[in-house]
Amino acid sequence: MKHLVVTLILFASFSFSMLSCGKDKDADIMKENNNRNPNNQLGGKMKITVGSAVFTATLNDNQAANTFKAMLPLSITMEDLNSNEKFYNFSSTLPTSALAGGNIQVGDLMLYGNNCLVLFYEGFNTSYSYTRLGKLDDISGLSAALGSGSVNVRFELQ
Repeated sequence: MKHLVVTLILFASFSFSMLSCGKDKDADIMKENNNRNPNNQLGGKMKITVGSAVFTATLNDNQAANTFKAMLPLSITMEDLNSNEKFYNFSSTLPTSALAGGNIQVGDLMLYGNNCLVLFYEGFNTSYSYTRLGKLDDISGLSAALGSGSVNVRFELQ
């Protein structure tokens, strides 16, 4: 009988300690979410050069953007698709957190799938899913700089 009482006391103590750990963890998660930028753009600044045109972009604060940032500086040739975007397929994959695209805006920098970098120069609505990497701060002259066909683009941190 004595062993049963000790076992029950130990079990009750363990159960209460687990409940308090869960509350602390939930409180930490809620605090982290409340402190997060609502636009999720805390990942820093990047310079994008197309010919003589230079653009600044704000990177998102997510795992995909951080992995992309670690690849910089990067000079690539981006191909045109649908007269609204330039894309480049990486040989390796990046982490994803894809969401349905919805309203794509000019200057959105995204990842399609897990290895296709996309820079949009025309806005439209879509049902495709993308992982957001960042967005150009000022889109003035972007469409003209990217032009039609392939274009060399350099991405680097500021």
